[in-house]
Amino acid sequence: MPEDDTTPAEGTTPGNSTAGSGKPSGSNQSGDHRPSEQTAPGNPAASGGDQPGSDRQDRKGLRDPFDYPRDWEADVVLSDGGTVHLRPVVPSDADGLVALHGRLSERTRYFRYFGAYPRIPPRDLVRFSTVDHHDRVAFAALLGDDIVAVGRYERLDQGPSAEVAFLVDDRHQGRGLGSILLEHLAAAASESGLRRFVAEVLSENAAMVRVFRDAGYQVSRAIEEGVLHLEFDIDPTEESLAVARSREQAAEARSVHNLLHPRSVAVIGASTDHMKVGHVAFRNLLAADFTGTVYPVNPEHRSVRGVRAYPSVLDIPDPVDLALVAVPAEAVESVLDACLAKGVKTLLIVSGGFGESGPLGLHAELRLVGEARAHGMRVVGPNALGVLNTANDVRLNATLAPVLPKRGRTGFFCQSGALGTAILADAGSRGLGLSTFVSAGNRADVSGNDLLQYWETDPDTDLVLLYLESFGNPRKFARLARRLGRSKPIVAVKSGRHAVRPQLAATSAEVDEASVKALFEQAGVVRVESLAQLFDTALVFAHQPLPAGPRIGIVGNSIAIGLLAADTARSQGLRLAFDPVDIGPQAGPEEFAAAVREALDSPDTDALIAVFAPPVAIPGAAYARALREAVVELKQSKPIVSTFLAAEGVPDELAVLSDDGVPTRGSIPSYPSPERAVDALARVVRYAAWRQRPQGALVRPGGMHVEQAQELVRELLSDEEGHSTLLSDDDVVRLLGCYGVDVVPFRVVSTVDDAVAAAAGLGYPVTLKAVDERLRGRPDLAGVRLDLTSEDSVRVAYRDLREVSGDDDVYVQRMAPKGISCVIGLQDDPSFGTLVSFGLSGLVSTLLGDRAYRAVPLTDVDAATLIREPRTSPLLTGYRGDEPADLAALQDMVLRVAALAEDNPEVRSLSLDPILASPDGAFVANARMVLGPPPSRPDTGPRRLRHITPADS
Repeated sequence: MPEDDTTPAEGTTPGNSTAGSGKPSGSNQSGDHRPSEQTAPGNPAASGGDQPGSDRQDRKGLRDPFDYPRDWEADVVLSDGGTVHLRPVVPSDADGLVALHGRLSERTRYFRYFGAYPRIPPRDLVRFSTVDHHDRVAFAALLGDDIVAVGRYERLDQGPSAEVAFLVDDRHQGRGLGSILLEHLAAAASESGLRRFVAEVLSENAAMVRVFRDAGYQVSRAIEEGVLHLEFDIDPTEESLAVARSREQAAEARSVHNLLHPRSVAVIGASTDHMKVGHVAFRNLLAADFTGTVYPVNPEHRSVRGVRAYPSVLDIPDPVDLALVAVPAEAVESVLDACLAKGVKTLLIVSGGFGESGPLGLHAELRLVGEARAHGMRVVGPNALGVLNTANDVRLNATLAPVLPKRGRTGFFCQSGALGTAILADAGSRGLGLSTFVSAGNRADVSGNDLLQYWETDPDTDLVLLYLESFGNPRKFARLARRLGRSKPIVAVKSGRHAVRPQLAATSAEVDEASVKALFEQAGVVRVESLAQLFDTALVFAHQPLPAGPRIGIVGNSIAIGLLAADTARSQGLRLAFDPVDIGPQAGPEEFAAAVREALDSPDTDALIAVFAPPVAIPGAAYARALREAVVELKQSKPIVSTFLAAEGVPDELAVLSDDGVPTRGSIPSYPSPERAVDALARVVRYAAWRQRPQGALVRPGGMHVEQAQELVRELLSDEEGHSTLLSDDDVVRLLGCYGVDVVPFRVVSTVDDAVAAAAGLGYPVTLKAVDERLRGRPDLAGVRLDLTSEDSVRVAYRDLREVSGDDDVYVQRMAPKGISCVIGLQDDPSFGTLVSFGLSGLVSTLLGDRAYRAVPLTDVDAATLIREPRTSPLLTGYRGDEPADLAALQDMVLRVAALAEDNPEVRSLSLDPILASPDGAFVANARMVLGPPPSRPDTGPRRLRHITPADS
């Protein structure tokens, strides 16, 4: 799609040219050859609006044209799966801009400059290459050392609007560069206080008009003398975000598609020595009957396994899509150089000796990946087992595992190369076929998130399995998993709870268990604790339909095993449709099958567990065949799992085989114990329930004043110099008030007479509380006095509290309606971002850890389920006949707190404790808030790859 085929004039200076004149800006602007000396009024960055803790500065201070915000620099994925490096333009790019201009076709120059414009005059070149990174911003897309695209904006008349323009090398048009530049320019402009973009485009430049139109913004247009004038607000909209996410998904999925569907593979380090890794990798590719071409690269031998070898990848006469590298670590850099020169799309490095070997190896790994990305190449590894694609038209086994697995509809991603071989063997022995498999090793570039993007639209994958040791970008994982999980189940083992391999630690975020649990539950990921549980659960998903509900039937020939299954089912939250059916140990195969048919036909049954202990007289295989035939005959849409003692996986007698002999849909998984069978089924039931629940919508309650809140946050942090600060009571009340969260009115007093006066002003009844929070949480020290209805009671309470605390200061607060004490909190997780928590207030709930968590942003469904999730939540819904609390008011407050966190990442923590939840509403009696530099790793946005520099690690 030639979306970047032609572009508006990059060099046009607002107010200084006539549309279609063919001339870039002239000499009448005072800032023509130097950065602007002005900063727009009201620019949020100028008053501290940038995120503290990053290397971004106050834009007023950015006057050095070489000094730009480092997080404006990014590796991005293009629509064809390749990559480029994006960064702001600096003066030393002048030669690169001239070279780019020299490569342009006459047609592109005409659309670009509204005329011929054969060369860039020195005056314009200075202007193009010297910007202030605030009022005038330009981004360059680099492929290696070449600038292949430029996008820029320039503020108009020091106001909130800017003119935007793009230029793309003819050879790289149609790769999505215009859309990427627009996204990054819009983000930079928003940070600099801009709100609107304008563009002048020749009316015949339909491709560029399409870039603006398809970006998801509301574009207004006017035409005069063949020139279109386009205007649109750059604030993100639901549509523009959806467009950006869709482009991101397509681009990253394409990059993985290139990896898994190569037409040619070069094995660099292919050896004649059977004991070396290079020999094993080359042999496995040949043994799998790869449908493409395999080239061994070995400078010392003319052939490997009878196939002509080449001294270097550069000597291969045809294009190479995938290079499998199996040479010592010290030789990989020279291999990379050759692959870059050859134009290889993807590098698969099975060699070790990088991040896992220590700091020097890590530095080499990061440098290698940075260089590869900058030249358009993705990298798998280092220290990877490899990649597989079992599709009949590919048959790729680019791994160190000896056998290509049976074809199936399950995609598998793991990080450990050593574990990968065992995983593949286990999958085969259990009867689980795979569509694709990627072992990413040190995961320096290609990660599980990339695979999630690919599997979302892969028609050959219905189930996703993950073995994760760490998260590179947990926020993005949450977003992708939540979307993918609605159509394809995701089952994950998360290891590394207490330690992460050194080679992964550098590119991983620390994650605590409460956060992982919250993330997986919110995203619908099925969490398991071991590889055994992973395969147990996968077999149900792969071979059986999803259940409609939690009602379980149990049929078997042993009452003891049946009762064991029933006990396990109840402990897992399943409901028994009826008492376990026992046909007795003497019943034959047909009686067994008849009981199964009757149970499956029952409208009270959502799923079935068949438990069987083989009798002495008749082989168990006969019962298994009868069971399979009964289920196939019924064509049931209800899942069934079985326990044939000592049988594990999908025995032949329980399998429905595909044409190539692989167990397929309708096969019945078997487990050696009823507990494992029930546990696996229970996970599938919970996932089905999550998928049946409405997704909800990202809603924002009304009556919120976001800009006022953000201005207040900047004001409160302006003197803190990057340090965290505990807000005063008045500041907390002001900030919460911006989001419609009111604290029950209170006063702080220092004398008994002031306490009496405050009580009268607030209105009786009142409560008196010690200022020290530790005393308010200690019933033995009585730091709170409630239901004070007279002057005398206030005086007595004040004297008592002063004696307990030794402090003259005391809170006087109007009494809120009586209710259940709850707490809503915010905490910034270093990997997932801000988490919203909810639970009942008090020592018991704290000790039990009875809190529920959700990651920001929250949908209305998230908020509703959050307040119902704690084990003590029945106290809010009318436990033992009490009047229920106003749950809608609590849900609204949760959404307001989530909006506060989303809009203000400087909110490091917040505690509303207690909130009194009553039938009359939810009333905040106390609040505590800390502001500071947000340490969270962001979801870096559409098509921006994970940072890989040591500083970002």
